[in-house]
Amino acid sequence: MKKNRHAFLQSFLFGISTFFLIACETVQTTQSGVVGVDRKQMMVVSEQEIDQAAEQGYAKLLAQERSKGTLNQNPAQVQQVRTIANQLIRQTTAFRPDARGWRWEVNVFTSPEVNAWCMPGGKIAVYTGLIEKIHPTEDELAAVIGHEISHALREHARERASEQALAGLGISVVAAAAGLGDVGQKGMEYAYMGVLGLPHSRRQETEADRMGLELMARAGYNPHAAVTLWEKMEKIGGAAPVKFLSTHPAAEERLQDITVYSQRVEPLYEQSKRK
Repeated sequence: MKKNRHAFLQSFLFGISTFFLIACETVQTTQSGVVGVDRKQMMVVSEQEIDQAAEQGYAKLLAQERSKGTLNQNPAQVQQVRTIANQLIRQTTAFRPDARGWRWEVNVFTSPEVNAWCMPGGKIAVYTGLIEKIHPTEDELAAVIGHEISHALREHARERASEQALAGLGISVVAAAAGLGDVGQKGMEYAYMGVLGLPHSRRQETEADRMGLELMARAGYNPHAAVTLWEKMEKIGGAAPVKFLSTHPAAEERLQDITVYSQRVEPLYEQSKRK
């Protein structure tokens, strides 16, 4: 029985992988840069769909924050965040020449949450909890914002939406054909997330780390500050999730990778200081 289940799982994963290859458009969303991010991505959702949804969602969030009186409350924080973000945005052409033409927006939300993000198309939010609990230096804050901008440049949200759409369809088709029912379909969904979905998410986080380091170095921010930033994050992060079930790389592996790539982009930082 176990052999049959194992064989079925292998067959399922092969079928899903084949389905992805047939249905998706393979694209290169960014130039590789000095850090060498050159993985090709498979997309089925259009860039226009994702950007439009992000713009609408961001506008809705701004309206909600404004109504609660939690939008851009602290002028000093807003100025600092926008100054850093604008410096980083100027460097996005190293990865995407078209990014300078995006409708970038940068706002600060009053919230105890330690968080920041950048939606597709350049819609950025930084939460005051990040500033007030981490107490980042300007270089460390640049590491956060550069990381989030890199997710948008790399179109990771579009990639995840494409994967989820295709995986959901593929799982439904295979489960129906095999007569597995709801329980069997749910098991296949867990198998997909554990074997393909979550490792892919961790790879996206690593790409954003590396690209963010290059952005901050080009913008004149010390890339080694990313190491101290994630050390601070780790201290307030609480119990780390099991790596196999985590969408982020393990903390030790992440710090090692950031250390290596901060050294790789250091010449860009030194060059930026001479300008």
